[in-house]
Amino acid sequence: MENVSSHKHFILDGFSELGALRPVLFIPFFIMYIVSLSANSLLLYVVISQRSLHSPMCILMAGMAFVDLSLPLFFVPNMLLSFLFDWRGISLTGCLIQMHFIHFIGTFQSTLLVWMALDRYFAICTPLYYREHMALPKFLKFIIPLLFRNVLLVTLFVSLEGTLSFCAGNVMNHCFCEHMALVELACGSTAINNLLGLLTVFLIPVADFIVITASYVVIFSSVFKSGRSGVKALHTCITHIVVITVSLTIALVAFLSYRIRNGLPAAIRVFTSTMYLLFPSCFNPIIYGIRTAEIRQHILKTLTCWFPILKRPL
Repeated sequence: MENVSSHKHFILDGFSELGALRPVLFIPFFIMYIVSLSANSLLLYVVISQRSLHSPMCILMAGMAFVDLSLPLFFVPNMLLSFLFDWRGISLTGCLIQMHFIHFIGTFQSTLLVWMALDRYFAICTPLYYREHMALPKFLKFIIPLLFRNVLLVTLFVSLEGTLSFCAGNVMNHCFCEHMALVELACGSTAINNLLGLLTVFLIPVADFIVITASYVVIFSSVFKSGRSGVKALHTCITHIVVITVSLTIALVAFLSYRIRNGLPAAIRVFTSTMYLLFPSCFNPIIYGIRTAEIRQHILKTLTCWFPILKRPL
């Protein structure tokens, strides 16, 4: 039997069902992209420029802002160009590079929430030793293993995907190179790829959320036992729980939509997968800026300094 050559070039055909209306998608996604860039850049600037915000928690929030700022850069500009000019092509190498950066940076959305949960645990449950636990030399033992895990797992499943032969077609019903969307185009067995993909999901976001949940169970138990004195300390915890709930809900919807296909339009799957990456980048800096009093005050001060017209009463 004659061998079929493997495709080296792919078409990202997300939202093709909309036909002539597809360019209209440029407007909402462009607005979300600008909101993400502006909000995360402002949050980063405020935390870096204000020495009073150089606490461990604010630095972790700045780290989340950096992740949320970086993630859309790897797929939104290309997606917006495809909406306007119908530029849908991407090489296999470009696809794998995009996939690696999207998944690698994306893993830190949940990993940073783990570090934030640990910060709150040390601050509330062991306040006398908080500075000692959050000192960089000691906190590195929580940073390095999770960093190594993220690099290893993402590099493994992306590299393994690069060894596949793609003879089932070269059209991906997606707006960026998503792991399962590319695997579906492979010929031959993809069982190892599917297994490693599921293992990565379990060992990164699922494991992270289990640790986060356990941390907050201990935190809330400690606060309720200590009485009213610890209630104020829960303010930042509520902020993190809001962010975690939104992130987990969107992730779960995206995960299920790609595996439950009966009666579900392809455009819905593409939309949920895209929002899984883009919406937290818009939502996180806003909720942190609104609910964290110190950051909110400095943001307002910075904005009134940049735009004096905001000082004038209406």
